[in-house]
Order: sequence, then C-alpha cells, then structure tokens
Amino acid sequence: MKFPLLALLIPLLLAACNVLKPVKDISVNHLLDPIVPDRKITGATPAVAISRPSLPSYLDRQQLVSRSGDGQIQMHRYHLWAEPLDSAISRVMAQNLGRLTNSRNIQPVENFVTLDYQSLLEIRISRFEPDPGGRLVLECTWKIQPVSGGLGNTRSFSTAIQLSTGDAAVTPARLADRVAAMNEALARLAREIADSL
Repeated sequence: MKFPLLALLIPLLLAACNVLKPVKDISVNHLLDPIVPDRKITGATPAVAISRPSLPSYLDRQQLVSRSGDGQIQMHRYHLWAEPLDSAISRVMAQNLGRLTNSRNIQPVENFVTLDYQSLLEIRISRFEPDPGGRLVLECTWKIQPVSGGLGNTRSFSTAIQLSTGDAAVTPARLADRVAAMNEALARLAREIADSL
C-alpha cells in the first residue's frame, strides 16, 4: 500500500520543485530625467502648476512604444516605464522650468496642497516616440491658463532629435539613447515655455 502511494507522490514532488523555482525578472525600467543644468533655486515666482499631459492611448501604458512606417505599433514587453509616462513628463517639465525660471513654485499640480499657483500649464501630446527614420519626435500643443480668468493661447510645438543608434532593434543601448532623446525633447519644450512665463 505504501509503495503505490509513494510512486504517485514522487512525480508530484518533482513537478512542484520545477514549478516553485524563482523566475528571473529580465525587465528594464526606464525613467525620464531633467537635463536643464541644476542650480540653486531661490525665487518663488512664477507659481505654475503643471497638469498631467494628455497622451494618445497607445502611449499611455507601462511599455515603451515604437511606431513603424506602416502604422504598426510595437510595444517593448521587457522595457517599461518606472512611473506612469504622464506623471514623469509633468515631473520633468516642472524641474526643467523651475531651473530655467529660478522658481521653486513650479510643480506638478498634485504637489500643490491648495490653490497656491497663478497659472496652469496644460500640454496635449499627439506624438512622442521614434519615427521610422530613426528620429525621436515630440509633437504637442501647450498653453498657460491663468487661474484668475481669461483664456491662454494654445501654441504648437514640434521637435525631432536624431537617434544615434536608430530604433530598428530592441537593445538596451538603443532604448537608453531613446530615453536620452526624450529628455532632450522635453528640455526644448521647457525652454520655449519658459520664454513665455
């Protein structure tokens, strides 16, 4: 009686050993960073809240996304954003604009406890990924909306940054180059916006 029971349990124990093995996580998490040179910020104006930008739904996901020339979207399964892309963009824009304007009161809107800001920066991104020609493209509109009434003027912004490694194959170097180009594109947008503050 013991032998047939033992014969049944041995394969189950061996299968359990294979199933319970730890799985190696091979995903890479990416983070956007401000590239405007850091400096000691002493000013309190302008006081600007930065809303989370609106993104096309295909970009509003954890995976990095690329677009091919025939309209196909490629999601990089193992290359992920370390934070939601919209909150990363507002965080980086706040840091870049704060450094450019010498104001510590430029923050993502969720960082303000009360309505302590004079205007709200709204960004609507229509494109923020590499094109088939190996350039990182940022296309958006933006406006500074005064809190105390009136309508801000909507302005268009577009920039393209040549990627040094292209985007044909998914490698850590190519995706690192892409994230660096995204950081540069956000710095260019911040410089344009800072000139209007």
